[in-house]
Amino acid sequence: MKTEREKMTEGEPYQQYDEELQQRRREIRKELNSINSLDDNQEQNRRLAKLFGDAGKNLWIETGVQFDYGYNIHVGDDFYANYHLTLLDTCPITIGNHCYFGPDVGLYTPVHPIDPKQRLADVELGKPITIGDNCWFGGHVTILPGVTLGNNVVVGAGSVVTKSFGDNVVLVGNPARVIKNVE
Repeated sequence: MKTEREKMTEGEPYQQYDEELQQRRREIRKELNSINSLDDNQEQNRRLAKLFGDAGKNLWIETGVQFDYGYNIHVGDDFYANYHLTLLDTCPITIGNHCYFGPDVGLYTPVHPIDPKQRLADVELGKPITIGDNCWFGGHVTILPGVTLGNNVVVGAGSVVTKSFGDNVVLVGNPARVIKNVE
C-alpha cells in the first residue's frame, strides 16, 4: 500500500492532512524562515540545495523562496531566481540547465477539485511541471500544474502558462500564447 507521500508525488489523490506530510511542511517552513533571513547568499543557497531532491552546480536563489516539501524539486546547473520564488511541489518540478527566473515567479503543481464535495473531503492531487534547458521567465510568471516547456523558451513578464509548449518560442499573456519563434 502506498503512503500519502508516494501517492502525492505520483499525482494520485492523497490526503493533504496526512501527519507525515504536515510534519515535513512544518520543518520546511521553519528551515525556510531561517534560510530567508540569512545575509550570506552562498550559505543560503548551500542550505537550499540540501533541501531539494536534486540541485546542480551554480544554484543561486535570492531571498524570499517558498516551497512545500523540497524533495520534489529538481534543478539543473546554472540556475538563477530573483526574489520571492514560489515552488509548490506536491508533484515533481524539474528545471533544466541554464534557466533564469525574474522576481515573483510561481510554479504550482497542486490541482484542487472543482467538485465542491471532493473539496470538502480534503483530497488533493497534482500534476508535475517540467522546464527545459536555457529558459528565461520574466517577473510575475505563473506556471500551472501539468505544464511542460521545451528548451530555449522565453516567458514574458506577468504571463500565466496554462498548457505545454515545445522548444524555441516566446510566450506572453494570460493565458500565455506564442508570439514569436526563436531561431
